[in-house]
Amino acid sequence: MQYTRVTNPGASYFFTLNITNRKSKLLLEHIDKLRNAFTRVKSKHPFKLDAIVILPDHLHAIMTLPENDANYSMRWSLIKSYFSRGIVNKESITNSRKSKRERGIWQRRFWEHCIRDPLDYQRHVDYIHFNPVKHGYVEKAVDWHYSSIHRYISQGVLAANWGGGYAEDSVGEFGEW
Repeated sequence: MQYTRVTNPGASYFFTLNITNRKSKLLLEHIDKLRNAFTRVKSKHPFKLDAIVILPDHLHAIMTLPENDANYSMRWSLIKSYFSRGIVNKESITNSRKSKRERGIWQRRFWEHCIRDPLDYQRHVDYIHFNPVKHGYVEKAVDWHYSSIHRYISQGVLAANWGGGYAEDSVGEFGEW
């Protein structure tokens, strides 16, 4: 079976991208390079970054594309490429990656989900903002510096104490369905 990505111009999508070495802290160690990669791509290929969280080894984001544009794959390819070019080449690279002139930093694929409705959107925003708590990096979502939760709080969309702790019975409230 061949996997076909959903492409819907102007839609909002939830994404998960992982680095190859899931024990690495590469994304946080080079957060400025990652921010610059996003900025470069957005300047040439606009999109709205609705929500994002950067963890040591992966990121989650919701991106809304302009009308008449559904090419999120190109945007992620460029973001990954710009980021990788700024990192000293220390990783082991397989022959397959070498033949395609790829680095070994990012996993080749990413996971995407086309947002279906306002509830789906809200669940994914909550999932993004709660993810550092879920992974045990912080006890309160607001304590994670690499998250759009701070923008949501400053705009009054979320209370500062939102996502203040992890309880088994709250899993469904934060996008884990």
